[in-house]
Amino acid sequence: MTAYRTATAAAVALAAPLLLTTWAAGTASAHGAPTSPVSRVYACSPEGGSQNRTAACRAAIAANGSPFTAWDNLRVGGVGGRDRSVIPDGKLCSGGLPAYKGLDLARSDFPATRLTPGAAMTMKYSSTIAHTGTFKLYLTKQGYSPTRSLKWSDLPEKPFATVTDPALVGGAYRINATLPSDRTGRQMLFTIWQNSSTTDTYYSCSDVVFSGGSGTSKPARTAGTSGTAGSGSTGKSAKESPKATRPASTAPSPTAPSPSADSPSPEAGSAAAQAGTDRLAPAAESTTGGGPALPLVAGGAGAALLLTAGVAVVLRRRQ
Repeated sequence: MTAYRTATAAAVALAAPLLLTTWAAGTASAHGAPTSPVSRVYACSPEGGSQNRTAACRAAIAANGSPFTAWDNLRVGGVGGRDRSVIPDGKLCSGGLPAYKGLDLARSDFPATRLTPGAAMTMKYSSTIAHTGTFKLYLTKQGYSPTRSLKWSDLPEKPFATVTDPALVGGAYRINATLPSDRTGRQMLFTIWQNSSTTDTYYSCSDVVFSGGSGTSKPARTAGTSGTAGSGSTGKSAKESPKATRPASTAPSPTAPSPSADSPSPEAGSAAAQAGTDRLAPAAESTTGGGPALPLVAGGAGAALLLTAGVAVVLRRRQ
């Protein structure tokens, strides 16, 4: 009987690492970014199709030294609403993370979405893993220049839209807002997603271009691509949906410990330290990357539990 108990304990010991590994894979997965109006990190990622081959994206990737494979993992742990004191000036688009520093390049040719002042807009924020939390949308002040890296002083004190726990539909959060009516030319749409289900806060920059007229916003166009970013439909891109899973080696490597165990950390710095239009279309709006990640985790854990239970039953019957 002692031998049987020893064998059962060994089986459980073998299955436990599998359970822990599967759970860790799920919690370490990445989580989201805007795909319409397209964010820099998504446009310049492998999922961005032809947009990641633009001159600005090539320069951003070169500055990074690696591609933006983990486009949905631009997050900082433990910020707790202290965005302006934690994220340094000039590094808002990267969240102060070295693995995303190419996004802070001061260029006026990043892929952009054409919008209409005062129009209704629906942001589509792709989510590969769902979280509860609040989205805050800021639009740069009139007079902003894309030839300078984005600073907090370029943004109003208050967001023009705040949405808490929007519905997740087709793998993306739909965030409805009315755009300010006094913006013209090229601007930056800066989005903060402060999670309430985790300690993480996500940051993203979406280049936009305002034109005159009324009605819903329209994207800039390029040959063979068309669509409407603000109204909820878009043209085809090289890939219709971002993938939820990727090798662990693609995750960004922080330079300092983060307050959150699995979140990257910003470089040291203080927000108080420093104070054209293109013809590109936004990325595909339909994103379904959230599907596979959690079922795979559940399946792996279930298989491990069944394996352990089966071994225990067989051994008990042989006693």
